[in-house]
Amino acid sequence: MGDAAQRWREQLEAWAIPDEFLRAVPDSPWQHPTEVFAKRADSYVAKPVGVSWERAIAALEPRGVVLDVGAGAGAASLPLARATTELIAVDQSRTMLDALSVRAASLNLPTRLVQGTWPADSSTVDKADVVVCHHVFYNVADLAPFAQALTDHARRRVVVELPPAHPMRALNPLWLRLHGLRRPDGPTADDAVAVLTELGLDVHRERWPRPPRTPYGSFVDMVASTRRRLCLPAERDSELVDALLELGVDPGHPVDLADRDGTELVTLWWDR
Repeated sequence: MGDAAQRWREQLEAWAIPDEFLRAVPDSPWQHPTEVFAKRADSYVAKPVGVSWERAIAALEPRGVVLDVGAGAGAASLPLARATTELIAVDQSRTMLDALSVRAASLNLPTRLVQGTWPADSSTVDKADVVVCHHVFYNVADLAPFAQALTDHARRRVVVELPPAHPMRALNPLWLRLHGLRRPDGPTADDAVAVLTELGLDVHRERWPRPPRTPYGSFVDMVASTRRRLCLPAERDSELVDALLELGVDPGHPVDLADRDGTELVTLWWDR
């Protein structure tokens, strides 16, 4: 493991939530409702936008096979449908893959679903012309083998999208206020580039404005989602509401704190 990969791993390990907080609540703070990802996919299919989409669609001339790693409901890959001959979608969650499958069928897009983890199950996955991987890197401690497997599966290009900094950083003031726990700041997209460069990849980096995203259905929904991420019991909702209001959250237009904290995204791409 190179120095950059080791630094990345150490910074991500610092995000581990102490067991005392995990044991206090029934739900995992790392899981998100499928409908959130499904709405995002629908939005991007209706109006493909952004540098990540531009870099991927440019590499699909002529049309080709797309591999989506950490596919969720298909926000990264389904907007590429018009230039895609077949989609291979890899995700740990069956419900996410089912949501993607329904949307792919409506686009008449031939799709193969692979329920599994990357790179552990990468040997069972065929190569593709373009590999996309959106908003996954900050979940991967061993980034070097993960990225190498992405590269090995691409015939033309790999396109990665991520925020400039860890998306859970926006919750740091709430962790400190409600738990007295100081959370880390890193890693960043720059740290990811360092790992990729260490692998010998010629990485292009582009920073661009994040497209507007659909707010929560209601302030109640936002409170419930934030409570889960913070490992709080429902009895502390009144404290959480007070904290969110003091952070400037508008109950009439409840936007995710990660969207408020960062108004940009970073696209990393490299060719084979």
